[in-house]
This record gives sequence, C-alpha cells and structure tokens, in this order.
Amino acid sequence: MDRNLALEAVRITESAALAAAQHVGMGDEKAADEAAIGAMARAFDGLTMDGRVVIGEGIEAVAPQLYLGQRLGNGNGPKLDIAIDPLEGVTIAANGGYNALSVVAFAEEGGFLKVPDIYMDKIAVGGRNLPVDLVDLDARPAENLANIAKAKGVAVSDLLVCILDRPRHEEMIGYVREAGAHVMLISDGDVSGVIATAMPESRIDVYMGWGGAPQGILAAAALRCLGGRMQGRLVVRSEDDRMKARQCDITDFGDKFCDGQLVRGPVMMAVTGVTDGVIVDGVQRLTGGAITHSWVMRSKTGTLRHIRSRHDFVRKASGGK
Repeated sequence: MDRNLALEAVRITESAALAAAQHVGMGDEKAADEAAIGAMARAFDGLTMDGRVVIGEGIEAVAPQLYLGQRLGNGNGPKLDIAIDPLEGVTIAANGGYNALSVVAFAEEGGFLKVPDIYMDKIAVGGRNLPVDLVDLDARPAENLANIAKAKGVAVSDLLVCILDRPRHEEMIGYVREAGAHVMLISDGDVSGVIATAMPESRIDVYMGWGGAPQGILAAAALRCLGGRMQGRLVVRSEDDRMKARQCDITDFGDKFCDGQLVRGPVMMAVTGVTDGVIVDGVQRLTGGAITHSWVMRSKTGTLRHIRSRHDFVRKASGGK
C-alpha cells in the first residue's frame, strides 16, 4: 500500500469525527451515528483506490451507506479491503462520555477475516516481541495474567486489565481481582480498550471480555501495526448467530482466531478522537472551526504518527477563497 494513503485515511476519520462531534452530548445516538456515516462515505469519493467494504455498517438492505461489499474510491489504483467504524462508541458520543472514536483500516484483498455482526470473546495484550501463544481464551484469567506478567517482566499486581462494564463480565472481573491484577471498567469502546494495551502512556496492559466481532477485527488491525497479541472467538448464542457465522464461512463455532488469522498482510489504520479518551483527545471546538487529534499507523514500518489538525470551517465553506 502506498504510504501516501495514510494522509487520506486521516482525512476520512477526521471528516466522520467532526460530523459526529456536532451531536456529542445531545442524547441522540441515531443522529450522531448517521452524521458520522454520511461524512465518512463522502470522504471516500474520488480516492484513487479500488476498495471494498468488508467490515462496515451491515448488509446493503439495512445500511444505505458503507454497507458490506460496497465499492469505494474511483476504481483505479490498488485493490484494498476496508474495515470501518465511523463512530465507535455511539452511546458514548450521545452521552458526552469518553473514548468515542472514528476508525478506518486498509488491508490488501483478503487481509481481514470475514466475521458476522455478533459478539466475540477477546483477550489482547500490547507489546513487541511477545510469544505467539501468550494468551489463550481457554485458560483461566489467573493463568493468562501470570503468563503476561512473566512476558512483561512484572508482577501480576502491576497489571491493569480493561474490561467492558457489563453484567456478563462480573465473574471475569472477580477472577481478575482474585488473581491480584487491577481492573479498569469502561462503559463502551472496546476498540480503544484494545489499542490502549499497545500504548504505554495509557497504563492498560490487557483487554478481556466480549465485544463486537467487527470491532475485534479493527482492534487486531491496530495491534498488527503497534505490536501485541490477541485471540478472539465468536460467541454464538442463537440460530440467527449461527446463520450469520455460516454466511462468513465459519462453521466451527469453537474456533479460536489468533491475531495473525484475524488480520493478515500489510495494514494501514487511522483513528480520530470524537470525545476525549485514553488513547487520543476528542474534537476541540473553536470559533469558526475545530481541532482534531488523530493517530495513523502502518504495520510495514511500525510507524505511529500523531496528527493534530486545525480546521477552518469558514474558509472551507467559501471554497477556500
């Protein structure tokens, strides 16, 4: 992938974040989500690529924009698979909370595992040069935490584990605390939770628990760029879930997918904050404009760039005259 695509990726997530920011704290999840989706879709217009959405807003029958299989770009240039989440943390944004993001990732054709829009059980840890078999969803939390602590050269009591604050995780939270590790509960936004494990400044070492399967692919893409280990397994709870999984050619519902199976080959990813969070600041409103904060990362080089952009809405509205 051409590294010049990195700046285009940031423009895409900036557009979605700026649109969503207009609805932060207004209590209207649908309006915030639709604004982000529409802005992101428009940002793809004219880009030199032959892109295909593989992680998106759902099937065409229910998602008029950024639906699965939709072709994006002008049809020229490299064939790319695209994973998007225009507004990761819809409820967060509507309530004015923390960790709402806009996310886009690019891979070569076939680079992202095709997954249904159901739950995925996940465990992730950030860091370079970690053993391939470091984490295992079938191991007890205490065993995983002991192995992670050993790999990081710290005590289990030094670890901070990020978990979504949900009733389904109460038992897991108890086991983690019993093992001696600390817990950080978040209300939403498990993509940011996984990414944070690869950013030392976040102080988060591990992510555990159920979240969306599509978000699991985006999280794995980030770890491929930043370094880390992850394992995911679909949570199939109904016949409808089974049907969705089969449509993605997944028939063994007990399969555990490691990070190298979730995402393969070179990856490029951009993240822009909608609200302040553990990995990036949100949109800052100015008179006649705004400031955005973004990360753009590439797996080929491991480069992580922080881009702070100032947007002049007045000049933009006048066509730059």
